[in-house]
Amino acid sequence: MRSAAGPDEDGDRRNVSDAVGVVVLGACAIWSLITAAAHDGRPEGVLLAVLAVGAGYAAGRICGALLPVAAPCVGALAGLALTVGLPHLSPGPDIVAPLGQAGATAALLTLAAGAACCAAWSAGAPALRLTLCALAAGITLTAAVLGSVGGFLACTAVLLCSFAAGRIRRRGLGLVGLALSAALVTGLTWAVAGSAVPDGLEVSLEGRLTRHRLGLWRDGLHMAHQEAALGVGPGRFGELSTTATQTLLSDGKPHSAPLQQAAEQGVVGVALLATAFCWMLYALWRTRRPTPVALTAGAALTALAVIACLGNALSFTTVSAGAGLLAGLSTARPFTEEPPDRERDVRPRGDRLTS
Repeated sequence: MRSAAGPDEDGDRRNVSDAVGVVVLGACAIWSLITAAAHDGRPEGVLLAVLAVGAGYAAGRICGALLPVAAPCVGALAGLALTVGLPHLSPGPDIVAPLGQAGATAALLTLAAGAACCAAWSAGAPALRLTLCALAAGITLTAAVLGSVGGFLACTAVLLCSFAAGRIRRRGLGLVGLALSAALVTGLTWAVAGSAVPDGLEVSLEGRLTRHRLGLWRDGLHMAHQEAALGVGPGRFGELSTTATQTLLSDGKPHSAPLQQAAEQGVVGVALLATAFCWMLYALWRTRRPTPVALTAGAALTALAVIACLGNALSFTTVSAGAGLLAGLSTARPFTEEPPDRERDVRPRGDRLTS
C-alpha cells in the first residue's frame, strides 16, 4: 500500500531537495570563480569537485531507482577495489605519512561501508541482507588490515549507526544529531588551529596529528583572518603557507576542508561548504526511502565530513564523486515497491487518526 502522502507530494519534496542542490552546487562553483578572479587563483580543483559531486549524485539517483540493492552493492565493491588496487588515488608527489593518501583511503572505505549497509537495508531476503552486512564488516576489517586507523574507526561508527538506525523512527532527530557531530568536530579543529584548547589536549593532539599538520592549520587560520571576505584565492594556499613551503614534499593543502575554504575562499566559502553538507542531510530527510537507509547514508557522509576536517580527503575526485553517489543512491525512488516507512507519513495528525 502506498503512503497516503501521494505520489504528487512525494515528487514535490524530491523536486525541492533537487532544486536546493542545484542552487548550492552552482553557488559553490560561482563563488570559486569570483574569489579566483579577485586574487588570481586556480578554481579548477573546486570546479572539478563540484562536477564530481553533481555527476555522482545524478548517477546515484538513476542507478538507485533501477537497482536499489545491486547499485549500492556494486558501489561498495568499487570503493573497496579502488582502495586496495590503487594505493595512489591521484597523481602527484608521494607525501610522507601521516598526510598523503591516508584521508582518501579512510574516506573511500567509509563510503563503501555505508553503501553496503544501505544495500543491506534495501534487501528483502534475510540471506542477502546477511551477506551484505558481512560485506560491510569485511570492508571495516580491510581498513584495519591496510593500517587505516581513521578508516577503521569511521567504518565501525557507520556500522554501529546503521544497526541503531533500525530502531529509530524519527529520522529528523538522528540527522540533526549527525549535523551537530560534524559541527562539533569542525569547531574543535578551529579551536586547535587557534591554540584555544588546554595545553594538555593540544600536546596530545599534536602527537596524534603531527606538528606539521597543526602548522598547516595555523597557516590556514592566519590567512582566513587576513582575507576574511574573499580569501587568498583557490589553489594558492601552498604558495603562501610558510609550513608548506618549508616542506620538501608538499601537496599544497592545509589538510582540513573547513580551514582550506576559510583560507582560500573566505567566510562565504566556509558557509557554502557547510550548506552543501546540510543539503545532503536535508535530501535524506525528505526522501521516502526507509529511515534506516537515510540514517545509514547520513552517518557515512558525517564520518566523511569528520575525516575531511582532519585531512585532505575532499582533494580527491574519487571521494567527491563517491559522496555524491552515496547521497544519490540513498535518495533515489526505486521503481520497485519498498516497505512503507511509518515515520515518513506526513499527513496532519488528525487525518492519520481518522484514516
